[in-house]
Amino acid sequence: MPSPIGHVIAGLTVHVACARDEGELLSWRRIGVIAAASLAPDLDLLLKLLDGRNHHQQEAHSFGCAVLAAFAAAAAFRLLGWPRPLALGSVVGLAWSSHVLLDYLNSDTNPPIGLMALWPWSREFYKFAWPIFLDVGRTLTWETLRNNLLAAAWEAVVLLPLFSLAWRWRGSRLGSGV
Repeated sequence: MPSPIGHVIAGLTVHVACARDEGELLSWRRIGVIAAASLAPDLDLLLKLLDGRNHHQQEAHSFGCAVLAAFAAAAAFRLLGWPRPLALGSVVGLAWSSHVLLDYLNSDTNPPIGLMALWPWSREFYKFAWPIFLDVGRTLTWETLRNNLLAAAWEAVVLLPLFSLAWRWRGSRLGSGV
């Protein structure tokens, strides 16, 4: 699985590409929601603490769950009176989907290999044949820390140019340099 750094960069790329105007682009509340949505699928790691089973990369790591997250977020934003709740809910779903995509493209060494990307339509695990991202370890050793830092640096090398392209495209689309 990629690092939280890679997931947040991907989520913020979605945010930049989808922001309607400078107000949405620079809204810290909106940025926080999108960053949280891009990390949220990994909350399934906490379930292992509760029941001892490995839930990681199962239902939460799917496009079906991204759709559910989008609807739930839109409903919550509407109840909270936030502007454009359907649009923001959709961006939450896209940020969640960015997590699924990055995990699909990584080198996975922790069983079950792959992820249930198409849940609830399929319970099969899917894995990209030619990984782009390095696996992030889950143990607390200096070796794992070194490997995780290398993985996060590689994610930045791959994802920051995409973020930059989204920023430039957004600026040209809205006619501003922001």
